[in-house]
Amino acid sequence: MLSIVVPIHNEEHSILPLYDRLTSVLVKVARPYEILFIDDASTDRSYELLANLVQTDSRLKVIRLRRNFGQTAALSAGFHEARGEVVIAMDGDLQHAPEDIPALLVKIDEGYDIASGWRKERVDNALTRKIPSRIANWLMSKASGIDLRDFGTTFKAYRAEVLKDVHLYGELHRFIPALASFYGARVVEVPIQNTPRASGESHYGLSRTFRVLFDILTIRFLLKYFTRPMHFFGAIGLAGTALGSLMLGYCLLVKLWWRLDIIAEHGPMMIAGALLLLAGLMMFSTGLIGELVMRTYFESQNRRIYAVREILTQKRREKVDERR
Repeated sequence: MLSIVVPIHNEEHSILPLYDRLTSVLVKVARPYEILFIDDASTDRSYELLANLVQTDSRLKVIRLRRNFGQTAALSAGFHEARGEVVIAMDGDLQHAPEDIPALLVKIDEGYDIASGWRKERVDNALTRKIPSRIANWLMSKASGIDLRDFGTTFKAYRAEVLKDVHLYGELHRFIPALASFYGARVVEVPIQNTPRASGESHYGLSRTFRVLFDILTIRFLLKYFTRPMHFFGAIGLAGTALGSLMLGYCLLVKLWWRLDIIAEHGPMMIAGALLLLAGLMMFSTGLIGELVMRTYFESQNRRIYAVREILTQKRREKVDERR
């Protein structure tokens, strides 16, 4: 079964054409399906149109959020409600062509866990969208270790079990492949169409690129130090305490050997050494607290730090639910 998840925010002009094209493609795919529209507190006629559509199609579900939570929250709501074994997420502004869905499904059928759309031919403005996007995608690829050329597009197909333990917050929806790869998800890129926006205005601009930088730092930390925060904070703490101890040791040696007035001769160095020593000890403490928090997090929720894809025995080959 397929679940199509489509976040909507003020897309009244796109809803009916998108629904018609989606149903046309899904009928040809010849698989059971459901379509989930998540109305992220639209202020136009989007919800009214969706409410009318849901009366005519039993395979359609409309989820209306209480306020505008953003695209990541809307996708999370859709993933939570989806019942399909394969979940396809896409935008509701017709810049994602439903006709590309079969190409994504081909890769899922080949055994990949995530088929990620790649807007090979971008139609956006070069200065405000293309160039910043290319830089951001390069940074995301380096930070996450996932060789993708287009993290920004929502148009992706997922195996449902991959999404079970990917908890979204902030604006991390673009990093789902990276978060899933932490547990060994197999990711592949699929070229998709990128058509001009038919109507309305884009909800994203140049300012989003700068927010992405903070997400890149977050994802880098989550992927590399999520289960071992002491390795991150401990390294900083070790450097701080070592350098601070050397500086204070030098000041003590000068005081005892040459009987100099340390405050007058090396006051700034002594203060800097003391601050570095204290900062290093604070980093060690933060690392220890982080280790305790991680252990509490995993043990209280009975989560695992690994994922099993399958178990082979002599008698049978058993698929295992990929739970952590």
